[in-house]
Amino acid sequence: MDPYGENNLISPLHKKKASKDPAGQEQQKAGSETEHETGEVLKEPKPGGGQKPPEEPEDRVETLVDHLGDLRKQLIKSAIVFLFFLLLVFSTLNFWFPYVVKGNELVILGPLEVVKFYTSISATMALGLSLPFLVHFIWQFVKPGLEETEAKFLGVYSPVMLLLFLFGVAFGYFVVNPLSYQFLIGLGAANFDVMISANEYVHFLIMTTIPLGLLFEMPILALFLSSIGVLTSVSMKKVRKWSYLGLAIVSALITPPDFLSQLLVLVPMAGLYEASIYIVKKMEARNERMEDTTV
Repeated sequence: MDPYGENNLISPLHKKKASKDPAGQEQQKAGSETEHETGEVLKEPKPGGGQKPPEEPEDRVETLVDHLGDLRKQLIKSAIVFLFFLLLVFSTLNFWFPYVVKGNELVILGPLEVVKFYTSISATMALGLSLPFLVHFIWQFVKPGLEETEAKFLGVYSPVMLLLFLFGVAFGYFVVNPLSYQFLIGLGAANFDVMISANEYVHFLIMTTIPLGLLFEMPILALFLSSIGVLTSVSMKKVRKWSYLGLAIVSALITPPDFLSQLLVLVPMAGLYEASIYIVKKMEARNERMEDTTV
């Protein structure tokens, strides 16, 4: 009979080894007990847990490639649409020319200025005509990555954004540009012989129209910030004075350096800010009513 087999006695040699490695003794003892109860021999784990090192998931790489591919498609379609309208406007420029110059007598100071004038007018008008298509292409790209609230908001208000942009451009074309132009020309004619170059005129026309179209998007921007919980009507009322100061600075930057142009831009901007507060307040009241009905 083995004196060390049945009664779990430990030989002096084992005692000496266990004293050097108590953790190993506990593991060996637990393994022997498990083996004695189940009758199975447990395999020792391999170094490193027997697991393969985690590999980088391929889904992430494929998703990035897909997004870049979608972006490339939308950019190509946008470029094709813009070039189509650019060629269309450039080929029919004689039709648009009277609406651009508005009967003003312009002079050309060099042969390259003709190219600059035609290019600036054609590019600006082509951008305006292709804007609905560009917005649609951008919407197709960003829609999968938006949350449900953001996607629903942009889907509903995208046509309104386009209309507000067109209203802003029309306001600049029919109101701000002619009034500020006549004021500046009259101011200069008092002491100078006024000659307006075509390049300076088209720069002045673009500066008094396109930025106003962007500023007219203020109500939609306020609604969007309110829908995601960043802005409230109360906070807009608290910072009203500072907002007016910011609008005054912006109007001074995007308009010619005369008081009349800045005032013509600042007044509607202040009105749009107040309209934004009213719209946000109405939306907050509607959301509260919807929450009450659901509860």
